[in-house]
Amino acid sequence: MKLFRYILCFAVLLAWAIPAGAAPAHAAMAAITLSPNTGPAGTSVTITGTGFPKKTSGTVTAGTASAPFKTSASGYFTADLVMPESAEPTVTVRAATATASATAPFTVTYSSPSIVEEEPPAEPAPAPAPTSPAAPAPATLLRFGVGTPGGPLAAAELNEVTALAGEAPSIILSYKDFNQAPPITELEAVRARGALTLLTWEPWAWGGGTAQPAYALDRITAGDFDPYLRQWGQALAGWGHPVMLRFGHEMNGNWYPWSEQVNGNGSGDYVAAWQHVHGVVTAAGATNITWVWNPNVPYWGSVPLAGLYPGAGYVDAVALDGYNWGTSASWSSWVSPSQLFGDGLSQLRALAPGKQILIAETSSAEQGGSKADWITALVSYLSAQPDITALTWFHYNKETDWRINSSTPSADAFKQALAARR
Repeated sequence: MKLFRYILCFAVLLAWAIPAGAAPAHAAMAAITLSPNTGPAGTSVTITGTGFPKKTSGTVTAGTASAPFKTSASGYFTADLVMPESAEPTVTVRAATATASATAPFTVTYSSPSIVEEEPPAEPAPAPAPTSPAAPAPATLLRFGVGTPGGPLAAAELNEVTALAGEAPSIILSYKDFNQAPPITELEAVRARGALTLLTWEPWAWGGGTAQPAYALDRITAGDFDPYLRQWGQALAGWGHPVMLRFGHEMNGNWYPWSEQVNGNGSGDYVAAWQHVHGVVTAAGATNITWVWNPNVPYWGSVPLAGLYPGAGYVDAVALDGYNWGTSASWSSWVSPSQLFGDGLSQLRALAPGKQILIAETSSAEQGGSKADWITALVSYLSAQPDITALTWFHYNKETDWRINSSTPSADAFKQALAARR
């Protein structure tokens, strides 16, 4: 009997000890998922994390690319990352805080977008028409474009804009810096929507401010970035469809490191850099690009446009960026569309006669006047000028609420103004 009691006690103690020492079945484990989890280098991927420490900062990495994140009160986060070039078939994406980490594989469908082979046509392709392959079809009305925070892959944002505007945007604005691969997946997503990409290519590292000597204009001209430029040229050539490329936009201001007013740059450096970039990318075979030269609307103290224009042989289209800040800033006041764009448009026509003109970024604040009336006036003003081919709206809630639907009257006016131009 004593032996039986001994065995019974031992069994009870063992049964108690095993779950006490093991991790609870419901304990959260850090994990991440990728969307999408496959594609070429240059794909924008959304990383979703769960089970991480609550309200904690961390970093997502994939090869040379990285992005910060902060978890919620439930240990959840999302972060966006652009997949870098890789010689391996998979890239390991890792999310880590000081006390937890998780990984997930991203499958690279091919090492460089430039080497994708398209299926051969069933019959010989007809000879191309004697027009620039990158030039959009002649517009019968002012084209509507948009830029949203999520960019070309943010389908929900673009669908919302379509509903607000009463029509799908035919131009989609996006941004890449000099650390990002050619965004072929994004370009293809825009093409699938029946639209054209207005791709902003910024020669700097995002978040680094205006003092970035590594990206000084004379370094670009000297060829320091030529391998990277060729990569872009080959990738865009391999993709083979029309894309509008605005390199180093708003160069007449002083808020980017490619301005001649900052970062050790001097007079003539911008034109030299533009011409060099154009030459390298074109030599790589990218003849499907419409090169868009895009200053900000001139203002007191801005660099004169005449010294920044690369020349007709290096530019296919010209553009302006301009915003009605209203009274949303301490230094700003309400301006009408003609006051905002009139002088800049006159200068563009003098510098680049015969070139198509785009309004590549614009919006209005609500403060200081009627945004609804401003929108109505803007579309009417631009539609009356045949050489202006596009209006691209900056649909962001950033310095102020620039969005189409910052108010119900503004959203209604936007839809009505676009409908009236038909």
